[in-house]
Amino acid sequence: MIDERVLDFEGIHNFRDYGGYAARGGRLARGRLWRSGQHAGASPADLARVRDLDIATVIDLRGDSERAAFPCLRHEDFAGEVLFFPGETASMKGRAAHEEMADAIRSADDARAAMVRLYRGMPYRDVLIGTWRLYGEALATRDGASLLHCLAGKDRTGVGVALVHHLLGVHRDDIFDDYLLTNRAGNVEARIASQSANLADRGLGDAALRVILGVEADYLDAAFAAIRESHGSIEAYADAVLGIGPAQVAAIEARLLA
Repeated sequence: MIDERVLDFEGIHNFRDYGGYAARGGRLARGRLWRSGQHAGASPADLARVRDLDIATVIDLRGDSERAAFPCLRHEDFAGEVLFFPGETASMKGRAAHEEMADAIRSADDARAAMVRLYRGMPYRDVLIGTWRLYGEALATRDGASLLHCLAGKDRTGVGVALVHHLLGVHRDDIFDDYLLTNRAGNVEARIASQSANLADRGLGDAALRVILGVEADYLDAAFAAIRESHGSIEAYADAVLGIGPAQVAAIEARLLA
């Protein structure tokens, strides 16, 4: 199943299809829902392959400073429109979500606790909410395939995908399997090496580093728990905060259920 979902690229990590799962009204289409990390290190072959996926819409969850530091490369014939909400989606300018807490971490346990805190706050970051709103609107109104990505394609992207999966009635086991696939997808060691450069000067041991650069079920559980504590349900949060209410969910189902 991993091989069917994951596309191996030379310079793009964690690129995979999050369609195909059984949902409330059928099964999500394959080849329409893509997720990944950033594309700043893409090779010419990578760019041609992304172009050939006929992606119509890219939703970029990174902040302004991340886009400036790591501009995504595109093939000259790439025709997709890139959507983002201006501002910083991570609370510390220029850092990916998982980098924010690194200065205070010295052990794997420190790292896990920090990641749980990060995930509890992520659903309430104004600029991230703005981009997730664009994401929901794009799924409901735009034709063609879409790509959702952030810097590493695991935290901001992971929560966004999990929210959409939940709203469409994907089983919890499949939601978490898709989220945790980050830990197994593609060349994991190359992905870790590419991301660890920004953390190398902060005194992190290998165990703590791998916790920060991976995902665990407790992280996503923390985000969902925080949402339910404040809004009662993920559906109520999506409607009130993200503008993804019953009508928009029905529109997404009409476009994406095979």
